[in-house]
Amino acid sequence: MTTLRLLEIRHAECESLGTYAGGLPHDAEVTTLRAERDTFPDDPASFDAIAVMGGGMGANDGPTHPWIDDEIEFLRRALAEDVPIWGVCLGSQLLASAADAKVSTGPAPEIGISKVTWTPDGVVDPVWKDLSDKTFDCMQWHYDTFELPEGATLLASSEAYPNQAFRLGASYGLQFHLEVDSPLFATWLDDPDYRTELVDALGPSGPDQVSADLADVESTTRAMAAAAMSRWFDVVVARQTR
Repeated sequence: MTTLRLLEIRHAECESLGTYAGGLPHDAEVTTLRAERDTFPDDPASFDAIAVMGGGMGANDGPTHPWIDDEIEFLRRALAEDVPIWGVCLGSQLLASAADAKVSTGPAPEIGISKVTWTPDGVVDPVWKDLSDKTFDCMQWHYDTFELPEGATLLASSEAYPNQAFRLGASYGLQFHLEVDSPLFATWLDDPDYRTELVDALGPSGPDQVSADLADVESTTRAMAAAAMSRWFDVVVARQTR
């Protein structure tokens, strides 16, 4: 089989594939596109899969970030051409918007380590099955949320945000940040805007507290991220060889 081609769409330099990269096939060819400055490809199907990462902007910020609407249109074409998408945080909201679901500001920020619970469908999902307990702790950092796209399956919820993960065909939208471990989180805290957001949300002790909480869970979330990405690529390959 030819080398698998993954397009990683990055909205902030510090919000990368992170620990998901541990589950990529050893010969995967990853092309990183910086959404704010690069041009989206004419044909999404020139890639076998697309990973859409997080960022501080929102899916409705087209008036201030014109490339947002270009990205949503690109993802809409990817869905139409049956190219699997892996959306993380902002990426999940952009995926939902591309599937014509509403994205809006949630009731309150969800920032720090919090609990997420798999739905009955999530427990048996081919990518997530048996990768964690039914309820697990992970990093959250978001203000917005999405409605479930038509035809999507809800996979996970939290107390504050019922829509935490969904599957749409072979595409997945994930509100939470399994990709973040301590080294990656340190790069977030090096960014003054990220640090200020965290202090505003959780107080002056927020950075130290979230760092400590992350250290307690990252061995679990790192393994989950790598295994889920590996399984997702198994799905991508299986669809190509049908």
